[in-house]
Amino acid sequence: MFDRYDPFARVLHWLIAVLVIGMLGLGFYAVTLDYYDPLYHRSVAWHRSCGLVVAVLMGVRIVWRLTHPPAPLPDSLPAWERWAAHANHLALYVVLIVLPVSGYLLSTADGRGVSLFGWFDFPALLPAAKGREDWSGKLHLAMAVVLCLLLTLHVAAAIKHLIAITRSHPPREDFIQ
Repeated sequence: MFDRYDPFARVLHWLIAVLVIGMLGLGFYAVTLDYYDPLYHRSVAWHRSCGLVVAVLMGVRIVWRLTHPPAPLPDSLPAWERWAAHANHLALYVVLIVLPVSGYLLSTADGRGVSLFGWFDFPALLPAAKGREDWSGKLHLAMAVVLCLLLTLHVAAAIKHLIAITRSHPPREDFIQ
């Protein structure tokens, strides 16, 4: 099997993936709750804390990727697939930067910081601003929807390539018996 990424990059990938998938579910669930529902505030607090963690992990991931580039995609892939893979990865990186930033701007629009699991607060870097919660909330939701689409493409491509690898490398006869 062809490994393009080192173990640390794979750990970062899966940590971020698990957090992001959980946050998508939690975020879409939270918007269905009434503001006065106790689960609303708890789910939003967890969503914000996980968003801060994703922001830090994405920073680490970007530095790691710049200093440890992955192996090139195999030449056996058609040019359009290599282009699509690079475009989707770039789009995922952009969205996974814009989402935490827009969430932070939304959460700090009233001038208050954001709590990290109740341990400490990240301060608001900008003063309170009327209207910021509107545009940052719309941007945050739009990026969440775009992320769902990009993740669907990413997972579909991974499954396609896993099937292709499995077909081109059938299990050994002695392994089956």
